[in-house]
Amino acid sequence: MKKFNRILLKLSGESLMGEKGYGIDEKRLADYARQIAEVHDLGVQIGIVIGGGNIFRGLSGAGRGFDRVKGDQMGMLATVINSLGLNSALASAGVKSRVLTAIRMEPIGEFYTKWKAIEAMENGEVVIMSAGTGNPYFTTDTGSSLRGIEIEADVMLKGTRVDGVYTADPEKDPTATKFSEITYDEIYNRGLKVMDLTATTMCKENHLPIYVFNMDVYGNLRRVIEGQDIGTLVHN
Repeated sequence: MKKFNRILLKLSGESLMGEKGYGIDEKRLADYARQIAEVHDLGVQIGIVIGGGNIFRGLSGAGRGFDRVKGDQMGMLATVINSLGLNSALASAGVKSRVLTAIRMEPIGEFYTKWKAIEAMENGEVVIMSAGTGNPYFTTDTGSSLRGIEIEADVMLKGTRVDGVYTADPEKDPTATKFSEITYDEIYNRGLKVMDLTATTMCKENHLPIYVFNMDVYGNLRRVIEGQDIGTLVHN
């Protein structure tokens, strides 16, 4: 049984580091690919956006003297590197996928369009959408919101290292409690940070629910697809 037919999976670049302090942990990447393959075998159409924080983050680069626009462009290229890595790992797991880029860079990836992405998913391919929105000053969270809305996903699944949305940061506050579900308005009123404000507002205004869960626990992606209550649903 599957709860969703088409998903936008947002993966954290930092999570790809695994036990390493930088770059891509091959074991973590393979784990992600196997989890995605399990869900793909259920007949779910899958679009993916990956962050680039394991390689370079534009905003932090600006704080170290980089020009913000160039820093964000470097961050976009970092997401392409991660996307190519996942593309290769999925091939090893027996899943056909393709990388689409928001900036033209053939033959590294095909230039993104909504219709190309949907056609590929309907043909059984996993579509990895890289380079953010193609514009500076927008995070990959915003890029994933935009792509999720464009491809008409049923839900955005935000895979993180935390198992949901809490009243406070559970890594800093041991008294923090987890929400099973929460509305966008509550997110705003409580000042909680699920994604950046632009990304959250886009999802709210376009009625795209977000499900936050811990992707680093093997099998959790399939549990979410099957409807198990292991994370937090954010909705209107």
